[in-house]
Amino acid sequence: MTIHAKGITVALFATCINDVMFPGTPKAVVQVLERLGCRVEFPLDQTCCGQMFTNTGYFDAAVPNVRNYVKAFTGYDYVVGPSGSCVGAVRHQHPMLAEHARDAGLGRAVDEVVARTYDLSEFLVDVLGVTDVGAYFPHRVTYHPTCHSVRVAKVGDRPYRLLQAVKGIDLVDLPAADQCCGFGGTFSVKNPDVSVAMASDKARHVMETGAEYLVTGDNACLMNIGGILHRENSGVKTIHLAEILAHTEGGDR
Repeated sequence: MTIHAKGITVALFATCINDVMFPGTPKAVVQVLERLGCRVEFPLDQTCCGQMFTNTGYFDAAVPNVRNYVKAFTGYDYVVGPSGSCVGAVRHQHPMLAEHARDAGLGRAVDEVVARTYDLSEFLVDVLGVTDVGAYFPHRVTYHPTCHSVRVAKVGDRPYRLLQAVKGIDLVDLPAADQCCGFGGTFSVKNPDVSVAMASDKARHVMETGAEYLVTGDNACLMNIGGILHRENSGVKTIHLAEILAHTEGGDR
């Protein structure tokens, strides 16, 4: 693999769900990026991107989150996050919220930072130009393309290409992969019965593959599907894409 990442400073956009509930994922992002020669920093001012407010119509409450995102991530070469959902929210909601605030200065600052904000898979494939990151993961794995990563962040097949390049992996297709897992943030709270039915369908398809691991690029979806897999005693483990990419032959992860 040929990578020219020396001198690139990347700000890690951990996202609040990862920071609070899945800290191993942002740590894995740092491990992968540093292995590839990037300098990674964690801006301490970062908080929630405001997606939860925006999705439920509380635009005024979300605007301070937009201002804080700009403050936290201005000045870096790139901003990289392990969540298609949160990266998608930054790209599509922050400009809208700046316009809602009728703040032209904020709008310009948002456009500048948003242009440098990437999902991890996009950054590796499009910016660093690499699919083989030196990972090794000798397990049977199936991949669920999360709704926001595909339809909002538009990561395309980049995660799948990264997984295909992992040494030792047995990557199997997931039936009905394009179907939602039923999480959808507040959707799962407002429509719990429908959400559980959708997650159960997804878990059933996962089990049909015989996979040891279910992987996605969004831990919220993994949490939703993983709850069903656990209650079904399926034995299938859940893992974020970044954590597979962080595994190396003979490594500790």
